[in-house]
Amino acid sequence: MELKLLNEQGQASATLQASDALFGREYNEALVHQVVVAYKANARSGNRAQKGRDEVSHTTHKPWRQKGTGRARSGMGSSPIWRGGGRAFPNSPDENFTHKVNRKMYRAGVAAILSQLVRDGRLSVVEGFAVEAPKTKLLSQKLKGMGLDSVLVITDTLDENLYLSSRNLPNVLVLEVSETDPVSLVRFPNVLVTKAAVAKMEEMWQ
Repeated sequence: MELKLLNEQGQASATLQASDALFGREYNEALVHQVVVAYKANARSGNRAQKGRDEVSHTTHKPWRQKGTGRARSGMGSSPIWRGGGRAFPNSPDENFTHKVNRKMYRAGVAAILSQLVRDGRLSVVEGFAVEAPKTKLLSQKLKGMGLDSVLVITDTLDENLYLSSRNLPNVLVLEVSETDPVSLVRFPNVLVTKAAVAKMEEMWQ
């Protein structure tokens, strides 16, 4: 599989030979969906909580007498059908949202996403990517010169200047190879990978 190697002006100056197992895999929509959903579900803290009938603040006094009023029978203000009553099936604060995904499935899903990005022309490779100082303006000008607006930058090692420069850009995210996740790969319209990061990807995810 050949990947486009971009220069400083964002033009394809050469190609880079990459692994077909990682960048030339057939797209599996069901697997990608499962991997993305599992990643987002596993990121949930599960600390939401609601009150049941025994936890809400209420009186045990009967709102009105049982017979003679013409109204429906009512026993307590904690009834779920009443305003301020407890929930019938409340969410517990220790709810478990985790999804299990095997390592082989996860790697196959990431490879399917990367392969589709290559086919769509959304993934490109650069020799190296860095800025001279931790300034947002420098990184913004560099990306503008390459014709990139919203982009995910993947590097083999995280450069501090590059990371600090990207924090105030809402449409730019800089990640190491080890921190790259399927949600970020799907989210950004453009993915920029350094040449060293490609080698590290092939080592980690094949």
